[in-house]
Amino acid sequence: MPSWRPASWSRVALTLLLALGAAELCVALRTPIPWMIGPLVATALVSVLGAPTESWTPLRNAGQWVIGTALGLYFTPAVGALVASLWWAIVMGIAWALALGLGFGAWLRHVHAGHLAALSPSALRSTTYFAGAIGGASEMTLIAERQGARTDLVAAAHSLRVLLVTVTIPFALQFAGVSGLDKLAAGVRDVQPWGLLALSGITLLGALVMQRLGRANPWFMGALVVTMAVTLCGFTFSAIPTALSNAAQLVIGVSLGVRFTPAFVHTAPRWLASVALASFVMMGLCAGFGWLLARLTHLHPVTLLLGTAPGGIAEMAITAKVLQLGVPVVTAFQVCRLVAVLVLAEPVYRWRYARP
Repeated sequence: MPSWRPASWSRVALTLLLALGAAELCVALRTPIPWMIGPLVATALVSVLGAPTESWTPLRNAGQWVIGTALGLYFTPAVGALVASLWWAIVMGIAWALALGLGFGAWLRHVHAGHLAALSPSALRSTTYFAGAIGGASEMTLIAERQGARTDLVAAAHSLRVLLVTVTIPFALQFAGVSGLDKLAAGVRDVQPWGLLALSGITLLGALVMQRLGRANPWFMGALVVTMAVTLCGFTFSAIPTALSNAAQLVIGVSLGVRFTPAFVHTAPRWLASVALASFVMMGLCAGFGWLLARLTHLHPVTLLLGTAPGGIAEMAITAKVLQLGVPVVTAFQVCRLVAVLVLAEPVYRWRYARP
């Protein structure tokens, strides 16, 4: 079977139908970011119950491609100058993420030293360290495997953390009545068919180059970097149609939801409970850190909460986009953190545990 084909076309179709129904229900209920949260929650629930759900990788890639392009349109020359002036705050955000991950990993190691006694000391260190790192699930799992970690626990920790952050923060912001604070609108608002076709072509090329180079999140990062570059240069091709953005959010939600299989729930329940508790604590700590940065930068605290939140880059950026909460700043913080953690996680691990 070719690598691009799913295990079952019918599973993919039924999963998408379920996701569409959940999204429409969330729209009717006026939940935050309904086109991502609805599919994410519905797919996760039925997957945990054992339903045969499936996410098709090319659709997920296309969703990341669309979202990366849509976010890049916010980086007009004026916005680029603003983000560049915040370089010191972004560096603080990176340092915060590394410190938060170290603390999370150390706490997991302390709590589960007895529970995971079957692991060797080095495997316990690598498992808890990379489970705590605030990075992408797939990338952290691959690095953890090289260091002899128990990869199922690492992957489970990242999946659960991203799920909880993605669901909790938007609902908390809606409950608090926080939205529509973004004065930094995308540089182009009208959909131009020929411009959209040209934009699609150059961002597709960027995504394929990133994939060829083996970079993390190539479809998201490639589209984002290319769109940022052309928008910063003052070129305006086209806005992204709302329906296309909604569809992208839906397939991203599905790709997150299908991770939560029955086997996931049975993977060390105590470990998952610890990760859940720590995730909520980290959200609270990030709210405090965001407030501190807001005092220093004079930006809205919620923008910096999303910029430093321990969620996935696409999910936090989508939250900022839909709720209009400082999209370029959130994207810049999350992208720089992602890159820094990917580059520094393994060297910091070696430095931290150089001594037995």
